[in-house]
Amino acid sequence: MIRERKQLDRRWLWVGAAVVVVVVFFSVRSLTRTRQQIRVAEVSHQPLTSTVSTNGRVEPEVNYELHSPIATTVKALYVQPGDVVPAGKLLMVLDDVQARAQVASAESGVKSAQAALDAVKNNGTLEQRQAAAADLTRSRLDRDQAKRDLDALVKLSATGAASAGEVEAARQRLASAEATLSAAEQSAKGRYSAADLARTQAAMSDAEAHLAVARNVLAQTQIHAPISGTVYSVNAGATEFVEQGKLLLQMADLKHERVRAYFDEPEIGKLAVGQPIQIQWDAKTGKVWNGHIERTPITVITYGTRTVGEVLVSIDDPDGQLLPDTNVTVTVTTSSETNALSIPREALYSEGGKPYVFKVTGDALKRTPVMTGTINLTQVAITSGLNAGDVVATGTLSGQPLQEGIPIQVAQ
Repeated sequence: MIRERKQLDRRWLWVGAAVVVVVVFFSVRSLTRTRQQIRVAEVSHQPLTSTVSTNGRVEPEVNYELHSPIATTVKALYVQPGDVVPAGKLLMVLDDVQARAQVASAESGVKSAQAALDAVKNNGTLEQRQAAAADLTRSRLDRDQAKRDLDALVKLSATGAASAGEVEAARQRLASAEATLSAAEQSAKGRYSAADLARTQAAMSDAEAHLAVARNVLAQTQIHAPISGTVYSVNAGATEFVEQGKLLLQMADLKHERVRAYFDEPEIGKLAVGQPIQIQWDAKTGKVWNGHIERTPITVITYGTRTVGEVLVSIDDPDGQLLPDTNVTVTVTTSSETNALSIPREALYSEGGKPYVFKVTGDALKRTPVMTGTINLTQVAITSGLNAGDVVATGTLSGQPLQEGIPIQVAQ
C-alpha cells in the first residue's frame, strides 16, 4: 500500500515537471520570437486630389482649308508656315487660263439662252416677226381678192354668164384664203406655247448657274486669307502642279483652339463637363495651359490598340503658342477634397470587393474594415473605420505579407 502510494506520487511529480518544462518553453519562445519589422503611416487630414492623364491633339475651333479649284500650276506664293496674316491678304495665285476660258464659254451660253428666251417672250426673233407680218399682209390680200372674185361670179351667174361650177370653185378659193389668213394671224399672235417658255427659262437659269460657277472658280485662283490668323500649313510651292481639290494651305486663329483628348473606356465614367484640365506640350517644357471639359464622350471608338472616348477640351488661357495637330498630355482633376482623412494607397487592401487595413494595436496588427472615398495614385480618402491619429501598416521590411496578430516592431 505504501509502495503504491509512493509510485503514484512519483508519477504526479513527473507530470508536474513536464508541465513546468512546457510552460517554460513557450514562455521563452514567446520572449525570444523574432518580431516582424513593419512600415507604418499615421491617419491624418490633408488635401486629396484625384487625376487622370491621357494624350490629346490640338485642333483649331474653326479650321480653314483652302483647296485648288482646278488642276493647274501655282504661279506665286506669298506666305510661309507660321505667318500671321490679316483677313483678305493675297496668299497664293494659281494659273487661271483654263478658268478664264470656262468663264468665256459660260458667258456665251448665257447670251444664247437669253436670245432664245427673248424670242419666246416676243413671239420669235425680229426676222421671224417681220416674215410673219409679211405673210399676214399677203394672206389678207389673197382673201380680199378671192372674195371679190366670188362676188363677181355670183353676179355673172345670175345673168347666165358664169356657170355654177365656176361659182363653187370661187367659193373654195375664198375658204382656202380665209384659212390661210387665220393661220397667219394665229402665228403672229402666239408662235410659242407655255411649255416652250418654261423650257427656255430653265435653259437660261442653267446657263446663268454655269456662269456663276465658272466665275467662282476664276475668283478662287487668287487665294485670299478668309480671316485674320496664322497660316500653319502650306502644301504647295511656286511652279508646282496641283490636282483639282488638292489641299493648298491651312490657317486658323490660334487663340481659339481646343484639344481633342482620348480617355480609355474605364475612365469615361469619371468625367464631367466643366472639370478642370491641365495641358502640357513636350516642345514647351514646364509650360502648362489650363482648360476644362467642354464635351464628354457620346460613344467609344478604336484608337490604335485602345478603346477610347473622345473628349473636347476648351483652353481657358490660349496664347497662340500651341500649334494645330500637335500631341499634348492632358490631366483632368476628377475629384478634390481639401481636408480628407487619408492613408497611403499601399496601406489599403481588398478582399471580395471589401476594403480593409491593418491597424497597429499595441505590438500587433488588427485587420480593420474601412470605407473609402477619393483615390489617387498615392493616397486614399477614408470615410469610416479609422480616426485621425490611428496608425496603419503599409508593409514589411522583409517583403513578407502582413498578417493579423503577428508580433511586430515598427521600423525606425
